[in-house]
Parts: sequence; structure tokens; C-alpha cells
Amino acid sequence: MKQKKKEKYYTEGDLLTPKKPFDRAFFERLPKTDLHVHLDGSLRIDTIMELAEENKIDLGAKDRKALIKKIGPGKKHNSLNEYLEGFDLTLKVLQTEEALYRAAYELAEDNAKENVHYIEVRYAPILHTQKGLPVTVILESVIEGLKDAEADFGIKSGVIVCGIRNISPDVSMHMAELAVAFKNRGVVGFDLAGAEYNYPARDHLEAFNLILSNNINVTIHAGEAYGPNSIHQALHYCGAHRIGHGTRLKEDGDLLNYVNDHRIPLEICLSSNVQTQAAKTMETHPFKFYLDLGLRVTLNTDNRLITKTTMTDEYLLAYQHFNLSPQNVLDLVINGIKSAFIPFEFKKWFLRDAKEKTIDLINDFAKKTEK
Repeated sequence: MKQKKKEKYYTEGDLLTPKKPFDRAFFERLPKTDLHVHLDGSLRIDTIMELAEENKIDLGAKDRKALIKKIGPGKKHNSLNEYLEGFDLTLKVLQTEEALYRAAYELAEDNAKENVHYIEVRYAPILHTQKGLPVTVILESVIEGLKDAEADFGIKSGVIVCGIRNISPDVSMHMAELAVAFKNRGVVGFDLAGAEYNYPARDHLEAFNLILSNNINVTIHAGEAYGPNSIHQALHYCGAHRIGHGTRLKEDGDLLNYVNDHRIPLEICLSSNVQTQAAKTMETHPFKFYLDLGLRVTLNTDNRLITKTTMTDEYLLAYQHFNLSPQNVLDLVINGIKSAFIPFEFKKWFLRDAKEKTIDLINDFAKKTEK
């Protein structure tokens, strides 16, 4: 009887292609980064309830189930502004040193549990001053929480201070001054967040002039709730080194090629982008188009609670919806590290280590599927 010829692996560089799809456990083991995650959008539900009880804060929800319904994790919204309403509740409990420390520590712990090796946590300290805390104390509390989490779990991190588009340029300037004061003391970058539509980045030029003159990294939310002109302003007026989201970049081919040619990273947040209507559906999201063109695409959560996601979820989602190859997966891991606001010497080591681990994980998975 003639034996069936054994099928060989298709190799792509050093990678083997598994005969079965990658599973969730595979993506949990991947060495990951999250460069776009908001502190106030990523608390644990139980932590919110405990902090509210400790500080006698009325959340307008009688129990855990009611609180989840009120926050609406994973809900599809009509706009970015509606999506941002969930932060009203989380901010209520993030007004003390202890709460800020705990939120930062737990966020790092949760990431470490799924093999996220590096996170950049962003938030606007000005939004945590309701009880009179100085912004310096607010920033120190988060940095301390992240440092202690690194000591306990080994996860590296940095803080990105946010100005807010829809508050005022004066507040953004105040936040920029704070970022400058804490450069090399935990702060790795500056961002402009908040409602995008009708709040142009160019109004905040003074803050960005200060940031850039002090050689601080810049990332700006752009191309999420407004078109390519928002991305243009972020790059050419404010000097952004990365773009937060950039979902609508595809509408301007010339700008898209500029972003690609200059290797400007895009902080893509798939689940969030669909929930805010930046992309109508996952199928119409330009993620794979950008990746195929060679743009430096990174995967991120945006908000672990509000979006109801994790980095493992985002990788699995991208893999399942966009038919990613093993090389695509490796590229995403590499892109995350290359785009991080970390010193070059550490980045080189981190990149080598993550690349080796990812290739080993892919090839080990492929060999197991042969059996």
C-alpha cells in the first residue's frame, strides 16, 4: 500500500506555519507591549467598588452587576464622546494617593499575568485634583505604584502625561510643565487626549513647544473621531513621534505614505475603534491594510475596563479577523518594541529577547500541531 506523502511545513524566514490556528493560550504566552492604555479606563470592577466604599462615594449603582451595566464595558457607542462618559465613574474613585497607587499597581500586575513585558500608562493628572491633591503627588503616586509592580512582577513601564483637548490649552501647558519636571523620573512621553472633534491640536502648540524643546517623546490621539487633518496637525504642528489610533489615515494617501516613509508608529486599538465608531465594523477597520503596506502598526488595548479587553484579546481578535500569518504576528511584537519610548540600548536587548521568544513560541506550536 502506497504511503501518503508527509506534508512539509511552509517556512517563512525562520518561522514554521502551524497546521492548526493559534489558540488563546499561544497569545497569552507572547511577549507583548501595550503602548496605549489609559489608567482611568483600566481599573478592576471590584477595585472601583472597594474604593467607593472606603471613601463613601456614591456611584449610583447598588451592586456589582448594576455598576457593570452603568459603566458599559465593551458596549458599542454612537461616538467617541459617548464612549468617554464611562470615565466619569472611574474618575470619582481616583482622587486619593492610595487609589492612584493601587490602580497603577494592579494595572501592571494584570498585564504581567498575560506576559505583557512593557506598558506605557497614560492619564491626565489634572483630572484627579477634585479633592485638592497637588498634581505632583498625583503623578508620584502612579509612578510609585508602577515601580513597586515592576519589583514584584518584573514588568517594565513608563508614564505618559496627557493634556486634554476639550479643557483648555492653559491646562495642557500645566501638564507639559509637569511632564518636563518628571522627565527621567518615570515620565516617558506627553499626549493630547479627550474629545477630538472641534478641538484641534494646534490650539495646544505652546505645550508642545515646551515638550519638544525638552526632548520629550510625543504621542497624540488623532484620526479617531476626526479625519486626516487631525493627524496632519499632530505631526506637522505638534511634532508627534507616534499617532494614537490613526484609524482615518487611509483617507489621505499622501499623508499615509509620509507616515509610512518616516516610520511613524500607529497605536491601533481594534476593539475600542469599533466601539467609538472610528471604524464601523471590525471588517472595515484598516488595520490589515496598514500592516500589508508596511506601516509600523502596534496593537494596544486603549482601556482594559471600558473597552473590556486585554492585550491577549486584541492579538486574538486581530488574528481571527484578519487572517494573520506567523510573520504578521512576529512583526506586531517587533513593532511594539520598536515604537516604545524607551532608551535605545534597552530597546536593542528587549527586541532580541522578544524576537527569539516569539519565534520559539511559533515554531513550538507548529511542531505540536504536526502530531
